Amino acid sequence: MRHLDPAVTRARWLLLGLFGLAGITFSSWLARIPTVRDLLDLSTSELGLMLLVGSVGALLTVTVSGIVVQRFGSRVGIVASTVVLAVALVLMGIGPSIGSVALLGVGIFLNGVAVALGNVPLNVESARIERAMGRTVIPQFHAAFSIGAVAGSALGATASHLGVSVVAQFTAVAALAVVWRLASLRGVVLADAPGDRPRTSVPPAVGAATVGRRRRIASSLDSWREPRTLLIGVVIMAAALSEGSANDWLSLAVVDGFDQTEAVGGAMLGVFVGAMTLVRLLGTRLIDRFGRVPVLRASGVVSIAGLLLFGFAPSLVLAGVGIVLWGFGAALAVPVGIAAASDDPMRAAGRVAVVSSFASVASIAAPPLLGIAAASTGARHALVFIAVAMLASVLLAARVAPERAPTADVPARTTDEPTALVADADPDPYGAIAARHADHVTATHRPVRRRRLVRAP
Repeated sequence: MRHLDPAVTRARWLLLGLFGLAGITFSSWLARIPTVRDLLDLSTSELGLMLLVGSVGALLTVTVSGIVVQRFGSRVGIVASTVVLAVALVLMGIGPSIGSVALLGVGIFLNGVAVALGNVPLNVESARIERAMGRTVIPQFHAAFSIGAVAGSALGATASHLGVSVVAQFTAVAALAVVWRLASLRGVVLADAPGDRPRTSVPPAVGAATVGRRRRIASSLDSWREPRTLLIGVVIMAAALSEGSANDWLSLAVVDGFDQTEAVGGAMLGVFVGAMTLVRLLGTRLIDRFGRVPVLRASGVVSIAGLLLFGFAPSLVLAGVGIVLWGFGAALAVPVGIAAASDDPMRAAGRVAVVSSFASVASIAAPPLLGIAAASTGARHALVFIAVAMLASVLLAARVAPERAPTADVPARTTDEPTALVADADPDPYGAIAARHADHVTATHRPVRRRRLVRAP
């Protein structure tokens, strides 16, 4: 069994906690939306507009967050998102309490900013830990988010039942988020994961630091011109559309489509989340055994089958089976896409920011488009249209195959005479993975320096 550095194990558990915390803060706010609506006497359209403001904030921030992580590192991104999140939650609590729609809007906008600013470093670190462990673990972090979301929903429902005000609840959650994130900050970011730093002992030339900073910022924007990254973004968008539409519309579709109570609709949403969480916890073995591409294709096919069964099932029992299949299929698409975007650690932040932008677009476009379709076909049948996006995910599955980095041309060592390889680089403590990425960065960003063969004494 491979021995793991204790720092990697510690970082993994801390990051699992941060993903769970993200789920708690996300769902504890959503669970109190009915209370917020009633306090401000908002119509359905006005409430939809308020929620859209958060998606716009996320979309405007996600590219900037890639630059922040590329330029300053994951710790700065996590700290910045923590500060913005705390302010956002407090404003979202105060606004409804004093009857200020404007204050609520500012809070929701900042919440979207905080989510986008925090998601990129968390996803970049999850990919870094996966590289350090040498096996698939990214889906487990997304499972932690799902578990946190269930816990957050329960927290919000309990607070509502006990009559806790939204300002008290959101302020308490803000304090929890600040303490939890800052306490995790020291160990959650790996300084040097396998493949994350070039192997060089040559002092940088004058001005190289400035050029390097500019190059990092430019590379985060260069990702928008990479066809592979953009197509992975389409896969992520389809996955976000599938998962997000279930969160927004599944409960209502069950209530209207089968004439059930709100409790039954909520239970069916719980079935979807539970199915998705289960596959995220156990699906890492599937990816390691079969690879990303087959798993993504199978996920898309299972999602399509589940959506069609849910949309056209004559009974709630069969629709429930469709919901389970839908949840199974939706579980691994986002983790697989994040892993594919993070293959090159030197470009991971910029690429994760790009594919996250596609997810933000899905969150903005899905509610109004599905609402228009639901007005004429009903919410249950409107959800069937998501199958088209899942078909696109199946067709683009080949794009998530591991990226092959070019290697430098190194003279082979012969067996006829003893030689020692003296490189223009420090010894690589991380092995072949680090060597592959270092050679890729070397070949991309500076002239290749030939290694010299020196006869051993």
